[in-house]
Amino acid sequence: MLKAGIVGLPNVGKSTLFNAITSSYQAESANYPFCTIEPNSGIVKVQDQRLFVLQELVKTPVMVPAVFEFVDIAGLVRGASRGEGLGNQFLAHIREVDAVVHVVRCFENPDIVHVDGSVDPLRDLETIHIELCLADADSLTRRVERLRKSFKQGDKKVAAELEVFEKILPVVENGGVVETESFSEEEQVIMRRSQLLSTKPVIYAANVNEDELADPSQNVHLQRLRAHAAKESREVVVISAQIEAELSQLDATEKQEYLESLGVKSSGVDQLIGAAFRALRMVTYFTAGVQEARAWPFTRGMTAPQCAGIIHSDFEKGFIRAEVIGYDDYVACGGEKGAKDKGVMRLEGREYLMKDGDVVHFRFNV
Repeated sequence: MLKAGIVGLPNVGKSTLFNAITSSYQAESANYPFCTIEPNSGIVKVQDQRLFVLQELVKTPVMVPAVFEFVDIAGLVRGASRGEGLGNQFLAHIREVDAVVHVVRCFENPDIVHVDGSVDPLRDLETIHIELCLADADSLTRRVERLRKSFKQGDKKVAAELEVFEKILPVVENGGVVETESFSEEEQVIMRRSQLLSTKPVIYAANVNEDELADPSQNVHLQRLRAHAAKESREVVVISAQIEAELSQLDATEKQEYLESLGVKSSGVDQLIGAAFRALRMVTYFTAGVQEARAWPFTRGMTAPQCAGIIHSDFEKGFIRAEVIGYDDYVACGGEKGAKDKGVMRLEGREYLMKDGDVVHFRFNV
């Protein structure tokens, strides 16, 4: 299961946000550093309106949404790469996640202590970014030295890995941002497998005051954060962690009424979950029948057999073909039978790259 880790300096609202995202109170929230030591985790459902439509069309009582895991990780302080605070533990937990949700404090409140004494989102970003880079630089220096030795001894298998790490090392040594999109798909696979900290997808969650949700344009901290994020091609989601925690305890009707009273159209948590899904390059295909309607997340660029393997490894091994109907066609035709009658169902083979919204039935033989 894919994981998104919630990180940030102490007392920026990480645990409060985690409680909201997972609609639970598993994580202790308090006004002192290192309130969170061991990472809490929770399974999050991806709200996808398309799945409700499919459930209605196939008339099944069972609907299974896509899910992934959010992990609340202990607050980091300057010097973590040298073991300060809970540094080594913090960095180890980040290595285990697929994407990072970096909670950034963009609100003023004298009653909530900031670990550095004042609110400065760019300074906070730099603190964590530098610590991740320092940790990676130390790790990569040892890896590159070992790989170079193996390559000189005739082991050509390490060439691709060595080339990737030699590109990344000078970037992290200088505290730069690794532009992962400039690497080939094969190189990105190597990066993901290596569990480097500084190459993980990052989303910034700007934690603002309640009265700024409807119109955050006057929040100077937020504007600075957005300008910075634009240079890095990273998303910023504006959120009030405290309000979201309150919303998570309401039913659907109460939640919508509360949002409207705040002048907000949708929950920041819903936006954040969507942003995390996009950062992980995940999209969704569906299976739909009388037994259930289910969403299956997959990484862009996966073939039909690979996507079949998400359901069960035997499906990939014995893949014959995929019967595919685009979501819009499926709905417009009133379901599978109508799509077949109108000739919009396609038979796709092993080379087919699955698309977001495909409604599919896999044929296989084992």
